[in-house]
Amino acid sequence: MKKCVFIYLVSSLLPLYAAEPLNEGDVVPNVAVRTAEGEEVRLRDLTGAQPAVLIFYRGGWCPYCTRHLASLVDIEEAIDAIGFQMLAISPDRPAKASETAGMSDFNYQLLSDSAMAAARAFGLAFQVDDATIDLYEEYGIDLVDASDESHHLLPVPAVFVVDTEHRIRFAHVDPDYRERLDPEAVLAAAQQVAD
Repeated sequence: MKKCVFIYLVSSLLPLYAAEPLNEGDVVPNVAVRTAEGEEVRLRDLTGAQPAVLIFYRGGWCPYCTRHLASLVDIEEAIDAIGFQMLAISPDRPAKASETAGMSDFNYQLLSDSAMAAARAFGLAFQVDDATIDLYEEYGIDLVDASDESHHLLPVPAVFVVDTEHRIRFAHVDPDYRERLDPEAVLAAAQQVAD
């Protein structure tokens, strides 16, 4: 039964993804997100101060996301050494982002995009259908509680490497939420931009 549910979850989300994500050469939208402490910040202010690796993830409730975030710890020091910052963005409200930060040993910043302004602007937002929402709730996943919003939107997982001119220099978007970019590939993309 669990295998059937898993297959349903994967197959039900993929057709809903119809957005056109930003790509290499595009400019980072001037959107606001919030820190885990609830402070509003603009992505352009963050990326203008220091080049960045932006990681869009579905939320702290997603085991694929938390495993990916934890795996990025292995490259965090190398990312810092080349002058980059890592910023992980999800629809989780600030308090939930703070909970996720407390679950691992990473030092990079988690940002709340609970209104999904950044995900929409990056072309990553998709609508979760009612059947999937009901199924998530059976597993104790409450998207409204996680985001404190009733939009039922999630981002397609993605990684962007951005320079201080707000230009996207690398983009990886995969609508299959089980597939994540390997940390070494993330580091290689950032190193290529740094060179």
